Amino acid sequence: MSGDFKGLTAVVSGAGSGIGLAVARSLHAQGAKVFGLDLNEGGMSEVATWIACDVGDSADVIAAFKKIALETDTIDVLVNNAGIGAIGSVEDASDEEWMRVLNINVIGISRVSAAAMPFLRKSSSASIVNTCSIAATVGLPNRAIYSASKGAVLSLTLAMAADAVKEKIRVNCVNPGTADTPWIGRLLAKASDPIAERERLQARQPIGRLVSPEEVASAIIYLANPTQESTTGTALDVDGGMHRLRLPN
Repeated sequence: MSGDFKGLTAVVSGAGSGIGLAVARSLHAQGAKVFGLDLNEGGMSEVATWIACDVGDSADVIAAFKKIALETDTIDVLVNNAGIGAIGSVEDASDEEWMRVLNINVIGISRVSAAAMPFLRKSSSASIVNTCSIAATVGLPNRAIYSASKGAVLSLTLAMAADAVKEKIRVNCVNPGTADTPWIGRLLAKASDPIAERERLQARQPIGRLVSPEEVASAIIYLANPTQESTTGTALDVDGGMHRLRLPN
């Protein structure tokens, strides 16, 4: 395993499970000191220092970074991965659900990034990677709120990259397809026919299967790697070809 992150400090939100946990594991394996922000510790105990944090709450985020400041004044890598899903069209969406999803998926990234900026400025190779989605670039049925939130994450990533480039802080994002995460597992459990629904989700991706959390984590690690000094303002698709490939039926 490469040691490109040896001696560096990373913060990963949503690190308790799924993509965030896979990122935390990879960063730890490559020598980074990892702080994991999440409501629950999940599986991060052996790879990250858990800090209980709700990214949807400003006071919680401020308190989390005060705890981080007790151990370090520098953050080299920030991975904004925490997020929630939503199902339905605009007719199904309530104002409450709109506010809840946008608050966590979009404003949450802003809160955490703003709190991390003083730490990132002290790094010689600072990088932010946001977890976006294929939903930001293609129209998916019954994903109105979620798609809107991820479209905002894509635009926010580009704006953040423009604001931070002169400070040598790189900002990028990954756009996963449907990934085999606990959230998808819960979604499938609610379906009338979970097996058929899983097959449908697999079939819409040209590779014929769900994307693994480890594959998304690998892309995040690539973008965060200090050797990628010229990579900023980039959205990297990890979607099994869903965005760009049109295969015959």
